[in-house]
Amino acid sequence: MTQKDHHIIISLASNYQQEANMDAARTQLVQLLSEVHFTQAIYTEPIHSLRKEPYLNQLCKGTTALGRNLLSEVLKEIEKRLGRTHNEDGIVAIDLDLLEYDGERYHLRDWERSYVKDLINEL
Repeated sequence: MTQKDHHIIISLASNYQQEANMDAARTQLVQLLSEVHFTQAIYTEPIHSLRKEPYLNQLCKGTTALGRNLLSEVLKEIEKRLGRTHNEDGIVAIDLDLLEYDGERYHLRDWERSYVKDLINEL
C-alpha cells in the first residue's frame, strides 16, 4: 500500500525577529514536507495588532503524507518550538497556517488579504 501525497499550502508570518524566525520555520518545513517551494517573503503592515512592527509573510507549497489534523498539530508544535506564545503582547514569533489541503481552503479571510493574492501566483 502506498501513501498518498497531499498537496498543501501554508502561510508563514512573523512580526518579531522576522528574518531569523522565518528562516527557522523554512528549515523546519523543508524537513517536514516534500516538493517544497517558497514564494518571496514580503513585509506587510499589521492588521489588528498591538504591535506596530510589520509582518514578514510568505507562502509555502508542498506535499505530505500526513493527514490534515496531524499536519495541523505538527505545525502548532513547530510554532511552539520556535517561540510562539499566545500572550496578549501581540508578539508573533512565527505563525504557520494551513491555507489549503488537497484543494480544500481554510482560513478563508486570509485568502482575501492582498499579500496572499499576490504571493499565490508565485506557487
